[in-house]
Amino acid sequence: GGNVPTESLHGLQMEGEDPESRIIVLGCGPYRIGSSVEFDWCSVSCVRTLRNVGHKVIVINCNPETVSTDFDESDRLYFEELSHERVMDISELETPRGVVVSVGGQTPNNLALGLHRCGIRILGTSVEAIDACEDRNKFSKLCDSLRVDQPEWSQFATLEEARRFCKTAGYPVLVRPSYVLSGAAMRVVTNDDDLDLFLKTAAVVSRDHPVVISKYITGAKEVEMDGIGKAGELVNYAIAEHIENAGVHSGDATLLLPAQRLFVETHRRVKSISAKLCKALKISGPFNIQFICKDNEVKVIECNLRASRSMPFISKTYNVNFIELATRIMSGLPVYPAIIQPMDIDYVACKVPMFSFGRLKNSDPRLGVEMSSTGEVACFGVNAYEAFLKGMLAANFKLPAKNIVVSIGPVSAKTEFVSTGAARQLQDMGFSLFATKSTHEYLTKQGITCSLVYKPLIKREPNVLTMLQAGKIDMVIDVPDSMDSDALTDGFKMRRGAIEAGVSLITDIKTAIFAVTAIHKKWVRESSGKSFWDICSWQEYVEIVERLN
Repeated sequence: GGNVPTESLHGLQMEGEDPESRIIVLGCGPYRIGSSVEFDWCSVSCVRTLRNVGHKVIVINCNPETVSTDFDESDRLYFEELSHERVMDISELETPRGVVVSVGGQTPNNLALGLHRCGIRILGTSVEAIDACEDRNKFSKLCDSLRVDQPEWSQFATLEEARRFCKTAGYPVLVRPSYVLSGAAMRVVTNDDDLDLFLKTAAVVSRDHPVVISKYITGAKEVEMDGIGKAGELVNYAIAEHIENAGVHSGDATLLLPAQRLFVETHRRVKSISAKLCKALKISGPFNIQFICKDNEVKVIECNLRASRSMPFISKTYNVNFIELATRIMSGLPVYPAIIQPMDIDYVACKVPMFSFGRLKNSDPRLGVEMSSTGEVACFGVNAYEAFLKGMLAANFKLPAKNIVVSIGPVSAKTEFVSTGAARQLQDMGFSLFATKSTHEYLTKQGITCSLVYKPLIKREPNVLTMLQAGKIDMVIDVPDSMDSDALTDGFKMRRGAIEAGVSLITDIKTAIFAVTAIHKKWVRESSGKSFWDICSWQEYVEIVERLN
């Protein structure tokens, strides 16, 4: 933009407008992995709520494919980049009553501190609180003072200190910089060499933003809590659980809402920790906390004082617009707590991620701490299994008809696949199982019938790749051994082979077992002549809750 003489800027002050009622809402900026349409839904819900109660709303966003940039959604639209400079320029011109930074994801959230220092009023939760959550050090001290448990962690600015911590805490560890779009540049590291390599290649160590290393807890369950606070009081909340173990980015995880398989004690603790944090940070507006639960121990991984990407999903499931509630609080209007009791809901919603691995040549189709999904599907069901299968089908998963390849790396995962009964269920349903060497040995020992197939790099037949290319395989369960992805490995070639042949692929042991159980439940019901699918419209499901309220 060219330099506009200041007089003409002041001349823009629209006649007869009450400057008191102008509010700026920052959008989500360009869509990319990790920041997408969920945040636009949040921005638009916020804008509509503000306009309904009589405010003039100014939107700043620079993405032509969003609804928030439609000319009739706001009173004024500035199609500009979401940078500190631009927002300051527009604020000087518009002199708004305040700016909303919590509904556009991480991009506007990162601007909060700078805007606040320049005297711009940020609506909702205080900027000090936002900083206390973004800054690992401050957040950890806060948790310690509230006696809230968190994974062992430390931060440092040199490699030597990093190595020392990893020795005492023990691998695997999670390495991450402060102030990142959740999951960017995070890595699970399993040994000293990996640590050196990661810290040298990702130039992330700096004095201002030291790197944080925390103990990576394996085999734990991840639970998310999305809430709305009003001056530190929890007004409404929703608790969702991940099907995958902790370690899969929450944007890539399969979510069940309301959480289905949590101990009552875990549920109670998640709620009480959330209420504690909400009070300590005096939250007014939306927030999201991620927990890691193992053997009834609950630890906090992180807390974001902004709307999370699950907000639209939760609002649709419970038929309560969480953002509308948050917006009323941020603009100082009265709200009435409407806590939803998960026990009252007779259906389950399941959110399943969509990926674009097929279009990204040589990308490894597996899940990790960095987000890679490019979309999501949500489905309702009578129970978790039906909702999950509907979601999977909607995300282009094809139910297997006959041949399934199983290749499981970690010993614990092999054991789980058999001990949960998943392997036996596949056999009972009449599927032909093909397994790679060590998996084949283990399954055969456990009395599961399966045929041996060779991995891609062993140029012998029957080979997984040849079978995939010939269209003989319906589904591949490939659980990788190490967290690191290497283009030269058998696992990579097998996963790529499945994607390129359009074959359903599952790379997480928990998802695999859940999928098998769901397919088995469907088979049992249909064998006895009953129907498995329960097809209702969204309105019909939601009416169930309406009646309860």
